[in-house]
Amino acid sequence: MFWTKMKYLLTICLLLISTLSIVSAQQRGKLNRAETIEAERRLSEMGYWTGAVDGMFDPATRSALIAFQKWEGRLITGRLTLDELDAIRTSSTPKAREPGYAHVEVDLDRQVLLLVKDDGGVRVLPVSTGTGKPYVDEGQTSIAYTPRGRFLVYRKGVGWEKGPLGAVYYPNDISGGIAIHGSRNVPVEPASHGCIRIPMFAAREMSKLLTLGTIVLVYDKVSFVSAKSWAENPRLKQAALLSALTDDPEPAEEIKTKSGSSAIKKTRSKMIRAGLRLNNPGDFLLSHTVSRAVPSAPAGLTSVFGMGTGVTLPTKSPENFFGSGGPSLVMRSRA
Repeated sequence: MFWTKMKYLLTICLLLISTLSIVSAQQRGKLNRAETIEAERRLSEMGYWTGAVDGMFDPATRSALIAFQKWEGRLITGRLTLDELDAIRTSSTPKAREPGYAHVEVDLDRQVLLLVKDDGGVRVLPVSTGTGKPYVDEGQTSIAYTPRGRFLVYRKGVGWEKGPLGAVYYPNDISGGIAIHGSRNVPVEPASHGCIRIPMFAAREMSKLLTLGTIVLVYDKVSFVSAKSWAENPRLKQAALLSALTDDPEPAEEIKTKSGSSAIKKTRSKMIRAGLRLNNPGDFLLSHTVSRAVPSAPAGLTSVFGMGTGVTLPTKSPENFFGSGGPSLVMRSRA
């Protein structure tokens, strides 16, 4: 009888201890409004795109927290707890891979985008890029691959644009069908057909910041191409921008005429396209098209084509028109 009572009391004690531990852990995970404001303010100071610092854990705050967790290599939960607040308090501002000039960096390993200022300051967003897996579109099998390299924003869409792989919001084209665009679906892992998806709340403002000609560096742990030569030499950048325009003709669609015959009509969606004037009489036009392999490209990648490069340079210095890394590969995608 005695031992039975002791076992009963021991069981009650263990249950109480377990309950207290659970309650303590739950309380540890709860933040009051002042602590949420502190987390938002600190994230914003470090460059994470938080939206308004108002103590509301809204989609923008959650996005900033996810970007922070990605950058710091933490478990990606999207939940703001006291443990996360402690980590936020002791962390430092993300650093660009190549500071010194205004541009955009897309870190494919971390799945984040950095909008880099001239002084090295950053604004950081989480992204979702190509899965690296095969997909079928219009009977053709391609790889959902986000190309690595250096690119320029050469075309901008306004609002929603529909494509064969889905709709995109305020797209900023950087290479063929590859664009930085807003999406309602930006999971923490790669999920696109090759495009760089960003959260909807930031897409419109990001489009305003990504002016035509903005340099975009896309890299992973094994592939990086510098664009300092473009930043330092506007003529090289102009050449690359002309190349991008040459390789992305305005889309056309087949329509039926009243007589029943077919005709080709140029589509005129709302877009902003870069334009260049090449009228220096002392220059010449040099064109070059190349297709090459990328070390980090997945095996079996076939739907890749080289960037045609048109350039206007003084006749005495054509040898440097590519800069380091040469032209980059592009691939058809739109979501």
